[in-house]
Formats: sequence, structure tokens, C-alpha cells
Amino acid sequence: MANDSVVLRFSDVTFEYEHGKPLLDEASFSVRSGSRVTLMGQNGAGKSTIFKMITGELQPTSGSVFRSPSDATVAIARQVMPGGARDLTVREFFASAFPDVKYNLDKLIQDVFDVVHLALPLEKIVKTLSGGQQARLLLAHALIQNPDLLLLDEPTNNLDQYGIDHLTGFLMTYEKTVLVISHDADFLNAFSDGVLYLDAHTKKVEQYTGDYNDVIAEIQARMERENLQNARMQRQIQEKRSQAEVFAHKGGKLRSVAKRMRGAAEEAEENLVEVRREDKTIRPFTIPAQQFDRHFHGKVVEIKSVTVVRHHQPVEKELDVVVRKNMHVLVAGPNGIGKSTLLNKIVLNQSAHVVIPPEVIVGYYQQDFGNLDGEQTAFDALKEVMKEFDEHELRSTAAGFLLTGPLLASKIQSLSEGQKGLLSFCRLVLLRPGLLILDEPTNHINFRHLPVLAEALDQYEGAMIMVSHIPDFVAKIRIDTVVDLEE
Repeated sequence: MANDSVVLRFSDVTFEYEHGKPLLDEASFSVRSGSRVTLMGQNGAGKSTIFKMITGELQPTSGSVFRSPSDATVAIARQVMPGGARDLTVREFFASAFPDVKYNLDKLIQDVFDVVHLALPLEKIVKTLSGGQQARLLLAHALIQNPDLLLLDEPTNNLDQYGIDHLTGFLMTYEKTVLVISHDADFLNAFSDGVLYLDAHTKKVEQYTGDYNDVIAEIQARMERENLQNARMQRQIQEKRSQAEVFAHKGGKLRSVAKRMRGAAEEAEENLVEVRREDKTIRPFTIPAQQFDRHFHGKVVEIKSVTVVRHHQPVEKELDVVVRKNMHVLVAGPNGIGKSTLLNKIVLNQSAHVVIPPEVIVGYYQQDFGNLDGEQTAFDALKEVMKEFDEHELRSTAAGFLLTGPLLASKIQSLSEGQKGLLSFCRLVLLRPGLLILDEPTNHINFRHLPVLAEALDQYEGAMIMVSHIPDFVAKIRIDTVVDLEE
């Protein structure tokens, strides 16, 4: 439970990566000790930037960030594994959490593994782990530090439902302060007692009490009140201006009345309130499917075997799956069993056990965006997938995914994880694939966009193979076959 002491305070904080284009503009908020607070806002609004200012990785352009006490410890569970950690062993990764050598490190690791429900050999190389195992590892790396302020950046990404439930239960009993960035409404509603909403339009942080549902209802009610107030004021303004015109034409002493009327109208205009704007949602879209010639036999991909991980050892299992045009396949199974490994084998098409005809165009949504070049601009990343370059088509399509001029000119490494996700979907639209491979396509994506994405995937007329741990999302998409690796 939160108490009266404040552990974190932002006072009139402005931050900008580029001069004159602030992400935050004199934002102020406070977080009480022991509270569990959600940090919300649309993709690219600056949520992860706020976390970096809390850890000290970034400094405000102006204003102040206070932690109380000043030596309060902070640990962050990031969205994706840092590049420098991927070649470490699990033991070396946890050793990096401490400034000094911990002689009881192995015991500390095993204790925190019990919390995040993870079992791994400590000599395992981090990059060989599945996305779900890495997500648990990132969380455990933060928890092992026993911080006063725990920052979780999209902690449910890549977790299966059991993992999400386990994390939720832990956070509900965690006695220290937690700040969470997440787009998973059910997860947030289970334990949050407050919300900080980063408004991408005003660059301010709005503070609310209650869970996600409470905040959405309060914001909607506030918008309705502001719209009603403005409608009344607009009517008064129009009436006074009309009266002023009538009196002005009558001349004499009535001209002074007309002047007062115009003054009253101007005063009423000053009383108009700025209505809080909703976050933008991407436009409905279609992923065009590759058109094959009449000689194509219809088999887009054949999968003859799969590598399944049992007790940390790979086991090859026979599989007889044929995916044809307009067929949607869901690959299921718990974290670490080999789902992403299977998708990678299909994409690479370098295994004798996976057969894809050479004419098939493969579109791949990779969960960690490892198939994107961080040094490339977003514009060039879109241009390279187009069979025939058409700048108008590129920019028009990108705008539908909220990727406008400045973002298109930016290097991919400077985009938020959510913006990278939208860029990946935009690439799929321009690519026109015959086979769509989707590895956790909801990761990092704002909840407002998910119904639009689900509808596009449901209507996709090519072959599709998908991995997703979000049942509500999958339920909106036509699935013809489920390949459960656990079976």
C-alpha cells in the first residue's frame, strides 16, 4: 500500500531530443512510496524516456527529477535484451546487476527464478533463449537488485498466460514502489492503484487515481464536459456577434453597445477550454496477398519436422503441416518450447525440413525487430520492400500507420519500440507477401491499434503462420489450424 511519503517527483520537467520539439513540456507529477502506478500514453509519446530520466540515463532539458531519499535504488526491466548482454551467460548477466562480486550469486539467482517461474542452466547463453525466457530474465535481473523503485517496461511482452498471471500475483504483494509501462489492460487493472497519462498533444503528464478502466472512463467524461461547455460558449459568442452587427448598423449610441457586445464575445472566446484529444489510432488497412500465376501448385510452405525443447535439450519431432494460400495457422506452446525457432527456420528456408517454393514472397514480423537495420531511415526501410517504388504510395501508406515526415526521416534506432512495430506492419503492406510470418505481433503496440491489426490479419488472403500469447487478439482472427508444440 502507498503511504504519505513521496519517493519520486518530477517538477516542471521539459525534455527534448531535438531543439524546439519537446517530448515533455514542464511536466510535473509525484509518486508515493509503495504505490503501483501505470505510465500510459501512445506509441512514441515519451514513456520510455521518462524511465530513462528516473534511472539517470537521461537528464531533463530543464526542470528537476527528485528521488527521496536521494540514494533510493532504482532498477528497470527493459522491453528488449540489451545488445551487449546477448552473448553473456545467464550467470554473467546477473553478475552485471551488481557493482561488486556477489559470492552467493547462484543462490540469489535461484531465489529470483522462483519468483518469475523460470528454470535455466546458468551457463546458458542469453541469445539462445526464447523471447518469453528473455522477458522473464529481464524481470528477474531487476528484481534481484531489490530496488526501492522498480520500473517495468512492457513486462508482459512475450509472456504466456501463466507467466502473466504469475507476474500479476507477485506485483500485487510487492511492498515497494512499482512503475509499469504496459498496453495490457487486463494486466494493469489487476494491480494498479494509479495512472500517469503522458499526453502526446500537450506534452504534460496527467495524474489519476484508480486503474486503467477508471482512467478511461474519467477521461471520456471530461472530454464530454469540455465539449458541452465549448458548445454553450460558441452559441453565446455567435449570439453576441450577431447582436453587435445589428447595433453597429443602427448608429448613434447603439455603436457603444455593439462595442461592448464584441468585447463580450472576445471574452467568451478566451473562456473556451482546450478539449483533451484522444490518442490517434492507425487507419484500417489491408495487407495485399501475393498473386501467383496459374501454374502455382498451391503449397506455400511444407513443414516436415520441428525442434522442440524438452528439459533444456532440443528434440526433433516429425511434423506434417502443409500451408496453402488463404490458410491461417497458429503455433502454440509455452515459453521456451521452440515457437520462435520454428518461425526463424521457415523465414530462412535453409532447412531440409521446411520447403518454400522460390517464388513465394515471405513477410516477417520479428518480435525483437532484429530484421530491421537500426542505422537505416524508416523511409529507406519502406522503400526497399517495394517491388516498384512509388513515393506517394509509400508516404500515404506510412501516414496510415502514424509514420509522418519527421519519423520517416529518422533512423530506426531512434524510434520507440511501438513505432518500430507500426513500421514493420507498414512494410508488410508494401511488400505484398504470399506468406506472412508473425512472431508476437501485439508486442509494444498501443491497445488502440490492436482491433485494426486483428481485422487486417483476419482478412489477409495469403498464407499466414502466427505466434501470439494474447487470447483476445487471436480470437478476432480466423485460424484454420493450430500446431501445438507441447503436444
